[in-house]
Amino acid sequence: MAEKVIFDTDPGQDDAVAILAALGSPAEIEVLGIVTVAGNIPIHHTTRNALRLVELAGRTEVPVIQGCDRPLVRRLVTAEHVHGQTGLDGSDLPEPSIAARPGHGVDFIVETVRAHEAGTISLLALGPLTNVALALQKAPDIAGRLKRIVLMGGAYFEVGNITPAAEFNIYVDPEAAAMVVASGVPLVMLPLDVTHAMRSTKPRIAAFAGLGNRAGEAVAAMLSFSEVYDLRKYGWDGAPLHDPCVTAYVLAPHLFEGRHINVEIETASALTRGMTVADYWGVTDRAPNAFYVRSGDADAFFALLTERIATLP
Repeated sequence: MAEKVIFDTDPGQDDAVAILAALGSPAEIEVLGIVTVAGNIPIHHTTRNALRLVELAGRTEVPVIQGCDRPLVRRLVTAEHVHGQTGLDGSDLPEPSIAARPGHGVDFIVETVRAHEAGTISLLALGPLTNVALALQKAPDIAGRLKRIVLMGGAYFEVGNITPAAEFNIYVDPEAAAMVVASGVPLVMLPLDVTHAMRSTKPRIAAFAGLGNRAGEAVAAMLSFSEVYDLRKYGWDGAPLHDPCVTAYVLAPHLFEGRHINVEIETASALTRGMTVADYWGVTDRAPNAFYVRSGDADAFFALLTERIATLP
């Protein structure tokens, strides 16, 4: 039976690949909705991009609902220096012909989780956790109804990518992240420690381009754009592909390795704001609250994504 999921996302080229791979996997993933949040780019771009992606996938029945346009208490920090002004720079996707569903994304999360049997819906979080935190704050009962939250965020061994100490998604809204890790909802974290090994090398991008469909061409074009910053930054053979690790984990958890540990979020320090304090070696007595993924099979990961993108128009 397909796992029922709600995406919470700030697309972003890597978010786009995660969403497209899920939409190309209807037997395993039933996407109930896509809720947008400000993060990689401002909210009007993230909502527009989500609409463009469901149209590209031929899945316009999947609702897109706009969520929060800023973090809980902080000024919004964005990443146009990586993703371009639209977030999907590199592709030539047309303007969407459909509109976002009326209402607020936080309300959609709450209402959808309450409307389904407890333990059947997962939240797949690809951006800052503002919407997720507000949903849990507004409706504490949903914490006991969610199956799990699977998120891309954080770092321990790979430290930070927006500051020396912090990963971008957690840094943008650390207060929201702190609320989520303390919520008691079963949590899977896919941090930079695993995503930095999932590199979109030229042969892997060429495999998307060679699929012969619009989705594959768009993915190749988007990744060719977004990799420029990271290739210059790291000097690697390919740029990290972060958010699709969430979709891949839902589809094939056996591709990844990690352990249950305690994770806390630093919110008070100016120097380490948004740091993921991961007790990977169990040096405290704090109770485990997350399955923290450290590594994965990169070849199998890209083969899986390519296979699922190939099913789309």
